[in-house]
Amino acid sequence: MRKWVVVAAAICVAALAGASVYFRPDRAVRVATGYVAHNICSKTFVSGLDPQLVFAEVSDRAGIRRLRHVLRFNIDRGAWTVDASTLGLFRSRAAVHDGLGCVELHGRKEPYLLKSDVEALKKTPPSLPEIAGPAVVEPSDPAIKTALDHAFEEPATPPFRRTKAVVVVHDGKVIAERYAAGVGVDTPLLGFSMTKSVVNALIGILTQQGLVTPSMPAPILEWRGAGDPRREIEVEHLMRMTSGLDLDETNSGFDPSSRMYLQDDTAAYAVNAKMIAPLGTRWHYSSPTTQILARIIRDAVGGPEQTLAFAWRELFNPLGMRNVTLEFDGAGTLQGSAYMLASARDWARFGLLYLNDGVVGEKRILHEDWVDFCAAATLDTDYAAGFWTNRSEHPNARARVRLGMPRDAFFASGDLGQRIVIMPSQRLVVVRLGDSVDPTGDIRGLARLVKEVIAAVQP
Repeated sequence: MRKWVVVAAAICVAALAGASVYFRPDRAVRVATGYVAHNICSKTFVSGLDPQLVFAEVSDRAGIRRLRHVLRFNIDRGAWTVDASTLGLFRSRAAVHDGLGCVELHGRKEPYLLKSDVEALKKTPPSLPEIAGPAVVEPSDPAIKTALDHAFEEPATPPFRRTKAVVVVHDGKVIAERYAAGVGVDTPLLGFSMTKSVVNALIGILTQQGLVTPSMPAPILEWRGAGDPRREIEVEHLMRMTSGLDLDETNSGFDPSSRMYLQDDTAAYAVNAKMIAPLGTRWHYSSPTTQILARIIRDAVGGPEQTLAFAWRELFNPLGMRNVTLEFDGAGTLQGSAYMLASARDWARFGLLYLNDGVVGEKRILHEDWVDFCAAATLDTDYAAGFWTNRSEHPNARARVRLGMPRDAFFASGDLGQRIVIMPSQRLVVVRLGDSVDPTGDIRGLARLVKEVIAAVQP
């Protein structure tokens, strides 16, 4: 009996050792410390928020929370860096590149630094009429004031909502807005996965210009080999996250999506994934899929500097978006999956592009059927193409409609409840930004805000 106990114990030890080699918990912890370092860097140096408050909120995020008591960070304002670790181990560092936000540093290799004068790129006058004056727009309607009061309410116990900004645009004008302490009209705030919707717009502009189309095979050199099934992947499959690539996202730290952020060249990591499902038959949320689109944009326009210039010339300047920071990875590819910062008003201006069917001023910058294409549901989900949508029979979409969000609504969505809700039937764009650790990103709170705003503006 003792012999078999020893054998069983040995097998268990071997299994645990094998599992640790496969799952690499050290990498999962580095994903966490990298996330902490990057977010503190961006929110401190770009948004101008208090780093202690940022750390308290970042470490309350699901997946990070279990490490919060052993997480440490150090900010060096002279070197413009942030270091994060767990009890001095598994260190990660993020550094500021002036005008370009933050980038995580991996090893001793210096990241690619764009040679761009960002301020010079902003000088083109906007085509979109101004949506508000310089002062905060206080609501004139008591019902909208009450809606904002509700949006900023905090429960007595966790999970907390931590609303940072709300902007309501009706008929092209801001009719109400509110900001948390330390946040203002010009404060750039991290959009997380709302950045995916910006990538959608850049792909849309390239489509309008005839450089890319959703139906074309994705122009990825690594997929051109004879017999490689990935050569059949189209741009639309990447937009709709139905490529079948082994890039599923679970935010566990062990998933392929999380590990992408341990790389200098995030897109190279993503394009080297193998296929695990037939093309176009399976949907799974995947940030690396969007990072492949970011590389397609980079290659189509000619490189990192050209990507930044293209975004300002064709998108941000026409919309009058001035308080925007685009971040790039260590290889010079746009961090299209998660890392754009913009003021709440600028996020609202972006929403107006889709509310106005891709037209800015007198110029069409998105193809005439682009908005409906991007708001149409993918397979049997409530995901569209860079947006989430209520134009679906999925239970989540139907639940949002029951909560008061219009059936034709679709929205950009980012971690911790970043949202741009676009409602063509109501001529409304509602932006909500914050740090909600509710697993749904406080979708009920968002739906209540939308419902109450609609009730207030209806004649």
